[in-house]
Amino acid sequence: MKKIGLLGCGSIGTEIALAIDRGEINDAILTHIYDQHLKHAQKLMLKLKKKPILVNNVALLATSKIDLVVEAASQQAIKDTALAIIQSRKDLLILSVGALGDESIFDVITDACKKFNTKLFIPSGAIAGLDGIKSIKNELKSITLITKKNPKSFLGANFFDNNEMEIQNIKKPIILFEGSARNAIRLFPQNINVAALLSLAGIGFDKTHVKIVADPKLDKNVHIIKAQGLFGKIYVEIENEISSNPKTSMLAILSSIECLKSICSNKICIGT
Repeated sequence: MKKIGLLGCGSIGTEIALAIDRGEINDAILTHIYDQHLKHAQKLMLKLKKKPILVNNVALLATSKIDLVVEAASQQAIKDTALAIIQSRKDLLILSVGALGDESIFDVITDACKKFNTKLFIPSGAIAGLDGIKSIKNELKSITLITKKNPKSFLGANFFDNNEMEIQNIKKPIILFEGSARNAIRLFPQNINVAALLSLAGIGFDKTHVKIVADPKLDKNVHIIKAQGLFGKIYVEIENEISSNPKTSMLAILSSIECLKSICSNKICIGT
């Protein structure tokens, strides 16, 4: 039985916790939870039949008797806590994969995993086709991600800190950004984790091209992947239903739960 600690009790963290609580994930038990906003953790606690320990300090997740920490908080949480968790010889599943766009963070985490013999798990998030991208990464010539969302999904993005554009004034489709995945993640840290996933699976953060479109008519989060190389071409289009958080697609939640099932089962591995 794997003992799970949850870092972040927002929309994704809550759904993961409820899946464990309902017994959907065999051989897993949620033993500890933490959120920097105590009210979020308390709200989740009320929904759970099997009550985990609510820790009041994120460092306690690293020192508690936990096998795996599931991060569903933020890129900053990865930067602040990942190393301590890994040094405590706990495996780590991360959802805020955009944090790995920072080369120093990526190097520190991967080196620590080797040193302390731990594993880092990254679900496929709100996109499909990562197995194919991983298989042909050495033959890739180009890869492009086009992300389209309703403008309200971009509320709070760093992009608007130095931009006079007002989200509420967007009345027709507009390209907010076009450039490298690394820059996209920096400007839209809560919206474009999928760009980090593609970068890690493929040809890197600087060679992965990203276009971000705000479309007020959309009621879904859309991701289009275009890849070509010596292997041929890949084209994938995903239309995601939106979760209770407009920044988060339902597929991101479901893929995280499925990834956790695979980790805990240790039986059949499907896909690359």
